[in-house]
Amino acid sequence: MRLNQNTLLLGKKVVLVPYTSEHVPRYHEWMKSEELQRLTASEPLTLEQEYAMQCSWQEDADKCTFIVLDAEKWQAQPGATEESCMVGDVNLFLTDLEDLTLGEIEVMIAEPSCRGKGLGTEAVLAMLSYGGDPQTDSE
Repeated sequence: MRLNQNTLLLGKKVVLVPYTSEHVPRYHEWMKSEELQRLTASEPLTLEQEYAMQCSWQEDADKCTFIVLDAEKWQAQPGATEESCMVGDVNLFLTDLEDLTLGEIEVMIAEPSCRGKGLGTEAVLAMLSYGGDPQTDSE
């Protein structure tokens, strides 16, 4: 979704940034995990397919995807790349483009060491706030 292409959402534990091609290599490595494939009902993709998927998700009007960064790591390391701070993703799927109040959210904390720390909860709450913002709906 192009709507969020220049949006950064900053929380206490997480930073949400738009999913770009810069994130694909790390995301692709995560998705090689059989556990994550099972938990997300995903099929393994080649790196080229992953780049194509990222591009299509960026263009789709019914999907909004952010990469979840560890805020502490991102803020503590000046010049740290987003890729080095990635812990997962959060997605908003609009289920009815005629009624933008209907949708579903999913979150994946892909880094096992980052699970159980509230990062997923904060990412979902940030996405709910972003998706429910009237200014977001009108852009």
